[in-house]
Amino acid sequence: MRIIKDKKISDDDWIIARELDDSAPIPEGKVILPFTYWQANCEELLKQDSIHAIWIDGDIETEELSEDLKHFSIVGLDFPAFKDGRSYTHARMLRDRYGFDGELRAIGNVLRDQMFFMFRCGIDCFEVSEGKDAEEALKSFNDFSVRYQAAADDAVPIYKLR
Repeated sequence: MRIIKDKKISDDDWIIARELDDSAPIPEGKVILPFTYWQANCEELLKQDSIHAIWIDGDIETEELSEDLKHFSIVGLDFPAFKDGRSYTHARMLRDRYGFDGELRAIGNVLRDQMFFMFRCGIDCFEVSEGKDAEEALKSFNDFSVRYQAAADDAVPIYKLR
């Protein structure tokens, strides 16, 4: 899979487990697991000597994973549709309230027009959908030259530049 991480295009060998029953055997390799699978199998997963990664959707309350954040190198935030912005809130809460400093990865319906705003909320990695132009998506980070408010990206808001 191709991703944009830290504003650079790269290949990535993590696989997102979208349809994984909570009672299924633990998958081998680099798998981004559904949070519900983690909850059901965390004791077994912690016995493994591997890096853990999960993904959440808008239905999960961020507080539910706050105690487990120390175990994750990646938290995927699912954007199932353009009109569903709950993962923006998850990103801000994970960065600002819970101090998560691992990778926040936008997955699902990641649109070029939203990447600038996702980055401002603290998302630092983006899944590039099949058939989408990653080079074109990179340009989204330069769509706006000024910022009107403070955000997780620590850009200086325009009112402070006066």
